[in-house]
Amino acid sequence: MAAKKAKAPVRHRMHVKKGDTVQVIAGRDKAKVGEVLAVFPKTSQVIVKGVNLKTKHVKPRQEGESGQIITKEAPIHSCKVMLYSSKQNVASRICYTYTEDGRKVRMLKKTGEIID
Repeated sequence: MAAKKAKAPVRHRMHVKKGDTVQVIAGRDKAKVGEVLAVFPKTSQVIVKGVNLKTKHVKPRQEGESGQIITKEAPIHSCKVMLYSSKQNVASRICYTYTEDGRKVRMLKKTGEIID
């Protein structure tokens, strides 16, 4: 029998980028607003500042050092976040349009605000 070929990981097209302001629309942290810290296109996940906080107990590494509890953000799926307009305080879907100089940019559908 032939050996199975390893599939290349799928890169999903993301509607958010690092540095965007987003609002969580589903889950435990619903309605929280934060900045996107990292984007993972292979798993279609994002890390948002102050959202989906997890605690981790860390053992002391050196003698005399005390252990500690660290809280950090865990990734959430990108479908659970929407881009957020800070000017009008509203979350919106995005569409892609072209500017006068021919650049392709992202625009909020509700407000018409250009993001890029």
